[in-house]
Amino acid sequence: MKYAAFGNTGLQVSQLALGTGNFGTGWGHGADPDTCTSIFNAYAEAGGNFIDTADVYQFGQSEALLGTLLQGRREDFLLASKYTSGAVPNANRLVTGNSRKAMVASVEASLKRLKTDRIDLYWVHHPDGVTPAEELIRGLDDLARAGKILYAGLSNFPAWRLAHIATLAELTRSLPIAAAQFEHSLVHREPEADLFQACRALGLGMLTWSPLGGGMLTGKYRQGEKGRAEGLGGRVFQAENSPQRTQILDTVLAIAEELGATPGEVAIAWAGSHGSVPMIGPRSLAQATDNLGALAISLSAEQLERLDVVSALGEATPARAVLAGRQVIA
Repeated sequence: MKYAAFGNTGLQVSQLALGTGNFGTGWGHGADPDTCTSIFNAYAEAGGNFIDTADVYQFGQSEALLGTLLQGRREDFLLASKYTSGAVPNANRLVTGNSRKAMVASVEASLKRLKTDRIDLYWVHHPDGVTPAEELIRGLDDLARAGKILYAGLSNFPAWRLAHIATLAELTRSLPIAAAQFEHSLVHREPEADLFQACRALGLGMLTWSPLGGGMLTGKYRQGEKGRAEGLGGRVFQAENSPQRTQILDTVLAIAEELGATPGEVAIAWAGSHGSVPMIGPRSLAQATDNLGALAISLSAEQLERLDVVSALGEATPARAVLAGRQVIA
């Protein structure tokens, strides 16, 4: 595993992060404790040091499992968690959303489940469309002053709102917004038009989720597997539902055959060539092993160009065929 500075922070993070949305079975689709342990250990043994969870993941089970797994090795990892959706089904409206009350209640509950005294990177999971930026900033700043969190980030925020909040935090000398988290893959390149550019301009670390398009880019759904196509009600899933997506997957499969690699390894390696930290989210040890195999993949300039061209957005999109500043996983 290679390591690099995360945005303008002093953090040195691994080139792949481990997302733990599949840790637990509270959603009816996930991994049991023994499988979670094997996934976590495989990631740690590969040199990974960036763990991402959320209070809503498996309705608190993900955080609780991590709390046990981190015992005795807490300082070996950058631990990130999120709040906004609540940790139980149909959570009370006063403990959901972005409000300061929801923030404080959520962080206290997460700390207990995680069995730790602070969360290293605390994400606002998604905007609620109600809470003022000033309330968010002040709340995160107070949590940092109280020692409950070290860094703050915004997850799934549009670029304009991300830039507004980050700039306001800077102007008020509050806790800086250190990072952004958003979806990015060969079948979801829209963030290259705005979020990547905003993060680079603001000096934010970038954590990108679903580099496999919910598993679509592995080709497994062509073989009749279900996975996230059905397991999470079709959420966090990119279907092969257009001629372009079929061409993208065909190209991924062809390059995988050229390299003697798996399609998933190729897709993750491509995602890691944009300066972000791709987040893997395996549900089994076999999936984790395959995901981590991307560390050994070196895509040539010609292969990167083929993937860029086949997945390019429309002519009018500024993100088309972005190649500058790549950091290829190798």
